[in-house]
Amino acid sequence: MASSTNEGSVSETQSGKKSKKNTNQVDESQLFTVPDGWKEPAFTKEDNPKGLLEESSFATLFPKYREAYLKECWPLVQKALGDSHIKATLDLIEGSITVCTTKKTFDPYAVVRARDLIKLLARSVPFEQAVRILEDDMACDIIKIGTLVRTRERFVKRRQRLIGPKGSTLKALELLTNCYVMVQGNTVSALGPFNGLKEVRKVVLDTMKNIHPIYNIKTLMIKRELSKDPELRLQSWERFLPNFRHKNLTKRKEPKKKTTKKEYTPFPPQQPESQIDKELATGEFFLRESVKKRKKMEEIKVKQAEVLTKRQEERNRAFIPPKEKPVMKKTNKAPSEAKIDIEAIKAKVRKAKTKKLGAPAVNPVPQTTPAYDKKKKNKG
Repeated sequence: MASSTNEGSVSETQSGKKSKKNTNQVDESQLFTVPDGWKEPAFTKEDNPKGLLEESSFATLFPKYREAYLKECWPLVQKALGDSHIKATLDLIEGSITVCTTKKTFDPYAVVRARDLIKLLARSVPFEQAVRILEDDMACDIIKIGTLVRTRERFVKRRQRLIGPKGSTLKALELLTNCYVMVQGNTVSALGPFNGLKEVRKVVLDTMKNIHPIYNIKTLMIKRELSKDPELRLQSWERFLPNFRHKNLTKRKEPKKKTTKKEYTPFPPQQPESQIDKELATGEFFLRESVKKRKKMEEIKVKQAEVLTKRQEERNRAFIPPKEKPVMKKTNKAPSEAKIDIEAIKAKVRKAKTKKLGAPAVNPVPQTTPAYDKKKKNKG
């Protein structure tokens, strides 16, 4: 009896362990999914009634062309930041915007959101979109793309590829990621949820690495459809996603004129000979001036004689008669005598005679009577 009770207790403990493992597994799987419609509670003054201990501030510079727009929308910026008790100052002389906390500020993260707001305004993001950063579910990302490509022409082409014809590529990216994307100068400003910002950064960096954005947009479209199916949430999506392989380009064309590099030598090239060195080598340097002049005159006379002979030859060419072609007599070939067909001529004559009126036939054909006519005659 005792053994049976012990066995029962052991089996209960084992089943208890298994049930604990199952509950742990269920809890871990539930952590991966966020319930639909769940929202984090807002941070109120009751959560931090005493406020902040010290003042914190952030400042950013803005370009000259944004000055007019910031002047217009500055009252709206102050009103939006006034709800979270943050002070904002616009310095047009230095070209900077500063945000700082006050004694009434209770949310410690509000100043960070205000810093992101002024950064977006400085990067040409309109106020209507930039104000959304003050919401809890929103974040921003400013991607620097100016140093990712070496040549300026290539950088402009790839940046235009990201925007697309009439902004169609950028619009498709915004719809798939639920983010607002602004391409301005050497930066790309993105505003939206965290998951969307991650995808936007990947697409922008891949475009600057010469990967067309349409490939990433296609994968995002497939992921969007797969996320609607609750059964595929915990499964791997690699089998559904396309694999775009980078094709090897053809070999670079070789230049017509190939330059062969000379062998490296540490010694400098030999110095060219001067006129005096050449005269020393031939011995002309030691001659008298009268002999040198005489030699030069002889060389000049030889050259003049060569030029005169050439000119004389050119003049004589005009008097040389051209070669005449031999005249060929045209001989008319006698036409080949055609063979006369006598039989054909005779046949024609016969036909002509038969056609004439009153002319007897040449070979009259005897008339044949049919057999049944002869029988009638015999009977009669």
